[in-house]
Amino acid sequence: MTRTGKDSLGTRKTLTVDGKDYDYFSLKAAANEIGDISRLPFSLKVLLENLLRHEDGRSVTVEDIRAVKKWLDNKTSDEEIAFRPARILLQDFTGVPAVVDLAAMREAMKNLSGDPDKINPMAAVDLIIDHSVMVDEFGTPEAFKANVKREFERNGERYEFLKWGQQAFHNFRVVPPGTGICHQVNLEYLGQTIWSEEDEESGSTVAYPDTLVGTDSHTTMINGLAVLGWGVGGIEAEAAMLGQPISMMIPEVVGFKMNGRLKEGATATDLVLTVTQMLREKGVVGKFVEFYGDGLENLSLADRATISNMSPEYGATCGFFPIDQETLAYLEFTGRSPERIRLVEAYAKEQGMWREKGHEPVFTETLSLDLAEVEPAIAGPKRPQDKILLKDAAVAFKAHLAKNRGLTPKGPESEMLEEGGMLSGEESKKANARRYALEGVDYDLGEGDVVIAAITSCTNTSNPSVMLGAGLLARNALEKGLRVKPWVKTSLAPGSQVVTDYLEKAGLQEDLNALGFNLVGYGCTTCIGNSGPLPDPIRKAIEKHDMTVCGVLSGNRNFEGRINPHVRANYLASPPLVVAYALAGSLKVDLLKDPLGQDQDGKDVYLQDIWPSNREIAEFIGKAVTPEMFRERYANVFDGTEEWQAIDGGGGTTYDWNPDSTYVKNPPFFDDMKIEPEPVKDLKGAYCLALLGDSTTTDHISPAGAIKADSPAGRYLQENGVDIPHFNSFGSRRGNHEVMMRGTFGNIRIRNEMLDNVEGGYTLHVPSGEQMAIFDAAMKYQKDGQDLVVIAGKEYGTGSSRDWAAKGTILLGVKAVVAESYERIHRSNLIGMGVLPLQFRDGTTRTSLDLTGKETFDIQGMNDISPRDDLTLTVHYEDGGTKEVPVAVRIDTEDEMDYYRNGGILHYVLRNLAG
Repeated sequence: MTRTGKDSLGTRKTLTVDGKDYDYFSLKAAANEIGDISRLPFSLKVLLENLLRHEDGRSVTVEDIRAVKKWLDNKTSDEEIAFRPARILLQDFTGVPAVVDLAAMREAMKNLSGDPDKINPMAAVDLIIDHSVMVDEFGTPEAFKANVKREFERNGERYEFLKWGQQAFHNFRVVPPGTGICHQVNLEYLGQTIWSEEDEESGSTVAYPDTLVGTDSHTTMINGLAVLGWGVGGIEAEAAMLGQPISMMIPEVVGFKMNGRLKEGATATDLVLTVTQMLREKGVVGKFVEFYGDGLENLSLADRATISNMSPEYGATCGFFPIDQETLAYLEFTGRSPERIRLVEAYAKEQGMWREKGHEPVFTETLSLDLAEVEPAIAGPKRPQDKILLKDAAVAFKAHLAKNRGLTPKGPESEMLEEGGMLSGEESKKANARRYALEGVDYDLGEGDVVIAAITSCTNTSNPSVMLGAGLLARNALEKGLRVKPWVKTSLAPGSQVVTDYLEKAGLQEDLNALGFNLVGYGCTTCIGNSGPLPDPIRKAIEKHDMTVCGVLSGNRNFEGRINPHVRANYLASPPLVVAYALAGSLKVDLLKDPLGQDQDGKDVYLQDIWPSNREIAEFIGKAVTPEMFRERYANVFDGTEEWQAIDGGGGTTYDWNPDSTYVKNPPFFDDMKIEPEPVKDLKGAYCLALLGDSTTTDHISPAGAIKADSPAGRYLQENGVDIPHFNSFGSRRGNHEVMMRGTFGNIRIRNEMLDNVEGGYTLHVPSGEQMAIFDAAMKYQKDGQDLVVIAGKEYGTGSSRDWAAKGTILLGVKAVVAESYERIHRSNLIGMGVLPLQFRDGTTRTSLDLTGKETFDIQGMNDISPRDDLTLTVHYEDGGTKEVPVAVRIDTEDEMDYYRNGGILHYVLRNLAG
């Protein structure tokens, strides 16, 4: 069921397709009222339709609609709008805490004498379990079963909870583990391009563009299917689930024009690495990117999805492709219904959302690329935007290695270490001749050796051309007698089971298996750091000799420490190049000049000898990939494996919380909540918990990564019977507030200016004068009934929209944050959790006020504020002096004001449903 608005502009019309009537909100009719919009970017047309359909006079007004038309005048806007996505996509790491909150709301509803069954997602929600499988076993036919077994052993508590949620909530579906990666399942099955749903008031069927938000940054992959969507934090996703709009500025839109076609030997991976580098250099953070130009006709939809997938890496909110004939072909190719395909075509053409040859929308800025100029490339060793042409890769790595060893590259490229640099003969020997014997095996290990070669990630495993290309390269290599080097940990982790089907039908899975690329699981694996342990002899040598070894993966991220703690240099590459580097065994091998090995006759074999042609790959796609594969695999996508079906998630409307669980806990957000919100209390004599500088990111605030044994979170786990090897990560324990609040403000690089030259999550407990962990100080303040504030500089909360950066803040007892400026999403998230964001007026800063953090603070009038009001912050200094400081209330809309007065967005929704 869907809801529609007032339609003040009279744009609701009827579209008939195959004899069935669909209501829709006409952009042509809107143009009659607001002016010509034919040259709006397609992505903004989707936003405009969303506003027309939801115009209610409050969250969406006619002026908001007109603001989209005005965007054409300046190609930018400072207007904020309310966006309501059609659906929400969750992965299990970020999805578990969202479901925990829904379960807690049902518990609270019961305590308010309401009906817990009223707590259900109002928009369609799909949670795909893909982040938990690890590559423990590899290179054997038993690897897949062994890894699945260990996955269920590690995640039993979390999976029991999600199994309960699957049966307890309406509008909520779980795709079980062992099925695929959320973005590939979304692309191949969930995404519809044009959505249709019954209007709960009129009963008619409404057609509208498929849109979504997801709790994973690579949600943008679906933009390749002309579905507008992007990654958000958990609080925003929960708000959208519960029918609340997502606040956003009308974005700038950068047009990326593509001409021509890829040349022989260039892959979609090479293209996306080129696009990523270009857009990073352009600067598109916070902007939409929309692709246009006649070159789109030469890109398959899988190629487009590869480009859209890496929007986070090039910094854009999304990377959108419009609807055209290729969109329809892909919908048919992946087994969507003929009725859906005809609706997509009719709707897009009626709404001016169909890409016509030669059409060029108006954009804020543009850049262009001739596809024929794309050359084979990899990216690394630490950032996805650092593209290196394959012909330069070996010399680039040698320069990187020399720099790490304190040596100086020589030659004309010496100033561009990322791209390579020549070394003197003696320095080259020092940097590259280091090889060490390994315990218990008959081979050695050297600097630059590839110890991980992983065909992984939705970025590439969704694309049959590069997957079949990898299989064909493996077959050709075997025919030449080549083998993978013994120190390489190989793995194949497709994003859907369909990949296995077409590799097997093509007869290429056997060839991949013969090189060690056996199936290890259907999930993100190496791309998110779940590469599993390296074999002991290799790990010990790396540690003992402080070696720089390499990983090569077909993923989208390669940040230092992400792929594997023992692998310093990691490179993104196409699946065929992953296989090639596994054969070469080292980044020091020049794949375009050096042999990969010798054939049965002792002759050198080069990459060009085994690289499949574009024509050969296309022939295999035509023979091996069929729509029936997609239909059959997705017919039972929600059923799961025997292991999943054997899990007993329990029944009932409310969850039976296990008091001994260290993974899933009932959070205290709704403790003692009453049906009517209590007045907001002023702050008097509040202490400063942390005094922070400019650009404090959500990574500084929100818990992430490993849990240290001597940290508050580590102590909590040990006190609750969890030994250190079983700590797991903060990510896996996001459903336990006790762990997460203990890690808030706990980043090892955060600097609290209340302390001198101290890094990490520490503060000064002002009443006692003691230095202690921020969590410990917060608990002392709470025990003594003392309120807390955080004082910060510019750009507070920049970075990823992590919900625990706001959840942890309120659980530590912080009632207000006073900063010079905010990142938009974190400001919204603070309000969503009941924390008041205040902003210093221009010219006033923590330094101009000479703040040390030892002061106390008063804020009066907090219950009587309106959006964008002024308040007075009274500072009481140590010497007895006081100063009154004007601050701006950064609650910007009436909806946000309602959330704040209720103690947060979840409280607001809960009271409305209970009432």
